[in-house]
Amino acid sequence: MLRIAKEFFRLPESERLKSYSDDPTKATRLSTSFNLKTEKVSNWRDFLRLHCYPLEDYVNEWPTNPPSFREDVAKYCTNVRGLVLQLLEAISESLGLEANHINKAIGKHGQHMAMNYYPPCPQPELTYGLPGHTDPNLITILLQDEVPGLQVLRNGKWIGVNPIPNTFIVNIGDQMQVISNDKYKSVLHRALVNSEKERISIPTFYCPSPEAVIEPAKGLIDEDHPAVYRSFTYAEFYEKFWDRGLATECCLDKFKAA
Repeated sequence: MLRIAKEFFRLPESERLKSYSDDPTKATRLSTSFNLKTEKVSNWRDFLRLHCYPLEDYVNEWPTNPPSFREDVAKYCTNVRGLVLQLLEAISESLGLEANHINKAIGKHGQHMAMNYYPPCPQPELTYGLPGHTDPNLITILLQDEVPGLQVLRNGKWIGVNPIPNTFIVNIGDQMQVISNDKYKSVLHRALVNSEKERISIPTFYCPSPEAVIEPAKGLIDEDHPAVYRSFTYAEFYEKFWDRGLATECCLDKFKAA
């Protein structure tokens, strides 16, 4: 996957721009930064965003260059989805819930991914690849190359997450925090850039379907543990996330129970 991503971003600009769009509703699009319509300062990042579940609904919109792009990326997406489904069962059971609880709670499911390309930056201290944020989705599976750049916030300090070859990083997202009623916490993280080396990261975002109603699992709520969050649809949550842009504070405060 990292090879395919590198090959794509090394294509001639005219070829890459066939996928360009600044319309966030497009299922397949090449763009830059995060949300150019709301940002005052752009981030040092290009990205190719692909929706990939159900695979047959989207694969024919994907780039055809490099020649093996669709075949290789489709296989990767399918395998990552299998990993996610195993993780969802394990997390459900760790909460004392039925193994299929989270699987059922998120409706028809959604999956999309980004190929992030962070070119060398002449003044890396003046910008980010991506500023501090939590992921708005359920769970994120991150593949990254050998160049450091990812940091997570722990005990008030930013800690570097150095790449380990042939491994994934699993990020808990905002929807998992809600379903677990704060037993699992979404991870505040950011991406730094450097002046010497390009960096590639490939996160897969596993999501509820837009119409899915997200709420704390009833099996986790009692007199001593009231619901921390109200019920909402994932579409409502994502709209607020997108409109506000990336920021250190996450959107969850807007959905707390009264």
